[in-house]
Amino acid sequence: MDNEGARNLAICGTALTPEKRKYSPRSDKLDLARSQTIESAVCSSATRRGLLAGSVAALFARLFVLASPSYAQIMKTSEGDTMAQTSATQPNMQAADKTAIRPFQVNAVSDADLADLRKRINATRWPDREYVSDDTQGVQLATAQKLARYWGTDYDWRKCEARLKALPHFITEIDGLDIHFIHVRSKHENALPLIVTHGWPGSIIEQLKIIAPLTNPTAHGASAADAFHLVIPSLPGYGYSGKPTAPGWNPPRIARAWATLMQRLGYTKYVAQGGDWGNAVTENMAVQQPPGLLGIHTNMPATVPAEVSKALASGGPQPANFSADEKNAWNQLAFFFKEGLGYAIEMNNRPQTLYGIVDSPVGLAAWMIDHDARSQEMIARVFDGKPEGLTRDDVLDNVTYYWFTNTAISSGRLYWDNAHPPTGGFFDPRGIKIPVAVSVFPDELYAAPKNWAESAYPKLIYYNKLPKGGHFAAWEQPAFFVSEMRASFKSLR
Repeated sequence: MDNEGARNLAICGTALTPEKRKYSPRSDKLDLARSQTIESAVCSSATRRGLLAGSVAALFARLFVLASPSYAQIMKTSEGDTMAQTSATQPNMQAADKTAIRPFQVNAVSDADLADLRKRINATRWPDREYVSDDTQGVQLATAQKLARYWGTDYDWRKCEARLKALPHFITEIDGLDIHFIHVRSKHENALPLIVTHGWPGSIIEQLKIIAPLTNPTAHGASAADAFHLVIPSLPGYGYSGKPTAPGWNPPRIARAWATLMQRLGYTKYVAQGGDWGNAVTENMAVQQPPGLLGIHTNMPATVPAEVSKALASGGPQPANFSADEKNAWNQLAFFFKEGLGYAIEMNNRPQTLYGIVDSPVGLAAWMIDHDARSQEMIARVFDGKPEGLTRDDVLDNVTYYWFTNTAISSGRLYWDNAHPPTGGFFDPRGIKIPVAVSVFPDELYAAPKNWAESAYPKLIYYNKLPKGGHFAAWEQPAFFVSEMRASFKSLR
């Protein structure tokens, strides 16, 4: 392949402003082909159900970075579309410029790894049943055993794996660490670039349902004016991103890395979104005000007034003049601080001690689904045959992704890094001066009242309360989430 062809293929799918997209018709065709591949893979994955169900020898994936853009190949998919993939050759080219945007391919792991996973699940050593009738002692034994039975027999990772493999993945070194990201360009040239950041115990799996409707709105009941180019990175220590080997990868540093990523991709104007750790990263981006960042959206805003935080910390009384929304937020926060912080305290202080969740799949699953009370209750109902928001496969796709990337502890270290040294309270206002949009889902850790949001964000451009949904907004309620993205950023286009 000549140098021009290699260059076109290497940056295919990366973000270019409309005036820069004239460099090569070949790259435009490849972007469109990728969009078509993604649309068919993400929206039609249900048609693949049962292809490999029950097969012990057919499930998981060995994950590694594949080599240089100069060796990218155009591969045909089963639908006849094309997408860039890379071969594991020519490491010298990769080493020569690690800061380049390099294609990354998700490959299937060995059958032996799948067999080992099922063997571990089915050999779980179970504790005694809790001696209360509810989940106040944690994930109930019945829930964990139902999860394990399905995971160890009928669950088919290959469906999720196929959806991941159909997407355009990339990797680039920023500040000494490999950062993985999905990058999907819309076919609409005036699309607004958007970087979306997940949290813990989330991952890029959370965002799979929103890719097609945000990048291809005309196929999903909206107009070309609602289109986004999407960048979905994996946090350091999560998924396919590199694992930090030294302290310091806290939200402010990640925020700077994300700004570098967007600049490296060629985006001169963009917006950002996040929840959980994604909110901490996104709000730090807003504080830092990197060139090109127009505004942000959050589904877990940091708006708690200082006097409220102080009263909650000291066990003081609820202020007498609170509105109904403020009373609801107070009650949610009081419960979370008293009953829901166990996992965070452990990872804040002793993440390395959690060897059990690296060795036991069921231990990992229980640790992850016990993130917050409302999410745990929903997931318990899902495994009790009452799907809502998430399905059994949704839950296990994410847990399995953590298992095979071996990121149970490396992801938890983000809590430790955020606390050593402390970078600020999770819900404390940060003094953001750029435009902010807020979506309030009722079952979030707390539902931020509008007056708190107005105080925390002087340039609040959008605020909306949703009728349902919780902590994993894009994953649980993708239709609401997509609608919120369109409405939130309309004034910034």
